[in-house]
Amino acid sequence: MSDRPFPAATGRVPPGAFGHNRGVVARNYAFMPPEGVLVSRLPQFERTIARILTAPVMGARFAQYVLEIAEGGGMPAAFAEDGIQHFYYVLGGEVVLSIEGGESRTLAVGGFAYLPPGTRFTLRQSGEGRADVLALRKRYEPAPGIAVPGAILSHRDAVPMTNHTGMEGRGFQFLLPYGDMRFDFEMNLMWFKPGVCFPAVETHVMEHGLYMLEGQGLYLLGSDWHEIWARDFIWMGGYCPQQFYPTGQGDACYLLYKNVNRDIAL
Repeated sequence: MSDRPFPAATGRVPPGAFGHNRGVVARNYAFMPPEGVLVSRLPQFERTIARILTAPVMGARFAQYVLEIAEGGGMPAAFAEDGIQHFYYVLGGEVVLSIEGGESRTLAVGGFAYLPPGTRFTLRQSGEGRADVLALRKRYEPAPGIAVPGAILSHRDAVPMTNHTGMEGRGFQFLLPYGDMRFDFEMNLMWFKPGVCFPAVETHVMEHGLYMLEGQGLYLLGSDWHEIWARDFIWMGGYCPQQFYPTGQGDACYLLYKNVNRDIAL
């Protein structure tokens, strides 16, 4: 067998014949460290890498992504999907989100946008360097007598910190209006001081998509604990036993998707 002239490269695969991976995909949850999520590309974006975190093929009823948008990249033309609502949260850099015939705004780190189903919009990188954006798509579930919500473009600094549990060391920022029945999901920033855990193991019907933004901790999924830190992602199906215990020396924060405000489809 003759040698083949492979392209020149500077990196080298580390030694070891067996893969070592924190990732787990189980029947009712998945723990996804970023190093195992390979790149994809989407036809509505240019100069953009999409890392798909969860999708219906996994069992989720929504799709969630990290978009890595290079300078000058993003949507070259307005995009819309009938019946599908979108949510975006800026992790790094800046983007401009423009609604056709409506508002246009530059969103920096912590900026977010909710777009109701059928909204025509563009999302493009702005400023210098790459922009990283957490994206979510979900089919809207209409309810009799309830109007479809309008678009929201805002920043987490404009959202008050609350604590409806009364438990010391916890904070909640509801990026979509809390208790507003027009919305069929929530996107919440969950804050924890070190050592402040859930008061109980939760087991409930809601589905979750969790993206770790700051800090670290231990997360119980089913019967197993997983060490979680920034950029890790968790999908939790309905009735997955779960609990979080923050570790480290600083605050921990994650962005949490939750489906709410709708009856059970039979």
